[in-house]
Amino acid sequence: MTTPLRQALALGTAVALLAACSSGTTPAATSSGPAKALPKTLVFSPLSLQPPALKGLSEGVQGYGKSKGWQIQVQDPNFDPNKQAQSLNSVISSGVAGALWIIAVNPGALKQTVRSAQAKGIPQLLNGVPADYGFDSLQPGITFDVIDYKAYGQSLGEQLGKCINEKLGGNAEVLFSQSAEGTAGKADIENTALDALKKAAPNAKVVSTVIAKDRPGAQTDIGNSLQGHPNVAAVMATNDEGALGATGAFAAANKNLKCLTEAGGNDEVLAAVKAGKIYSSVALQFEADMIQSFDTLAAMQSDPKQVGKQLNVPQKIVTANG
Repeated sequence: MTTPLRQALALGTAVALLAACSSGTTPAATSSGPAKALPKTLVFSPLSLQPPALKGLSEGVQGYGKSKGWQIQVQDPNFDPNKQAQSLNSVISSGVAGALWIIAVNPGALKQTVRSAQAKGIPQLLNGVPADYGFDSLQPGITFDVIDYKAYGQSLGEQLGKCINEKLGGNAEVLFSQSAEGTAGKADIENTALDALKKAAPNAKVVSTVIAKDRPGAQTDIGNSLQGHPNVAAVMATNDEGALGATGAFAAANKNLKCLTEAGGNDEVLAAVKAGKIYSSVALQFEADMIQSFDTLAAMQSDPKQVGKQLNVPQKIVTANG
């Protein structure tokens, strides 16, 4: 799974920030539990099936789930929070759902839905953290999954500092390619990346910042920046678009980009890492996250009253050596 999926999942987390906090009371699962054993049917409700990465994730869930003896029902709310809530309420009330995996369009619109499923003892995996859904703590029958953006940014900054120390003697002018406003985790990634870079390479200096919304725009903006800052020899990018735009801009300017680190890890980026064009990529491991998410849900079904977990999407630093 590549950057589009990260952005799609991040969008769900970003929208979650709009959810108003409720009283935080925790409705317990019904004392009698479900009237009969829950079916081995997982209902997967992502933001939408339109983004190719989310479509791919749905296919991965179906393949892995079926290999474990489950039936998988995939819903497509198409970024409509009301449609998502209605579709989920239908499978909850009908008894079709034996487990729910929800990447919420708007967690605030799903508060009652989540509580209804919890009361019926249907295990759930939700993107985000408890507060996004009005809870004040981890919940019986619900596991949450989130990207640790601070760890993401820290690894990004540390890797660039390491490269600067190895290849540039600890001194470098740095261009910082950032994500667009509204991108989930933007502040956490950028602030921790800058702090980590300062600690790892104190003499490195960020002299230019660009916003990378897409690859062509990033290449143009970075190329323009290089005209005013010709001594830039290191780039720190918070997404694949910025990283690939940087490689294109430096090549067009016939300049040697000695240190480039990025966060994302799509196939083209990983190939560039292997070829030595990118020093390292902090790559989110969505396949591993899919497996841990499904396995957690399956285990919760045997005891839906147990308190769920707070999962984090696994991360891996990929370099030319592996």
